[in-house]
Amino acid sequence: MVQIKFKNLDKSELARSVVQERIEALIDKFSALKKSNIQVTLEMVNSPLQAGPDLFKLKLHVVGGKYSGITIEKAESNLYVALAKIVDHMLEVLNRFGDKSRVKERQQARKLEKKLKSNFILEKKHSSF
Repeated sequence: MVQIKFKNLDKSELARSVVQERIEALIDKFSALKKSNIQVTLEMVNSPLQAGPDLFKLKLHVVGGKYSGITIEKAESNLYVALAKIVDHMLEVLNRFGDKSRVKERQQARKLEKKLKSNFILEKKHSSF
């Protein structure tokens, strides 16, 4: 489920639909995200003390499921550029997450294999006496 919040920014159906579309594309690529709650906050940050351009800040947070706890923040002068950057970064994070779990599984399998081999060798030595 995707929740989109607006903070210090007028609600826009266009922005909401674009964010929804981009996040659903991520969910299609990583089906484990379907079980997660994805919170996206769109925020406009501007300083009341210093004049300057407005800054759009996006925050994506995954709650529950396999990828629980992933939080990404990006800020840009354009809302859609920030969205593109956050989606790209999320793709990298999700790919790395999958790589880490595959590496852990391989390491555990190698340890188990090594343990079984050493036990087998010990049993052979004891049975030959």
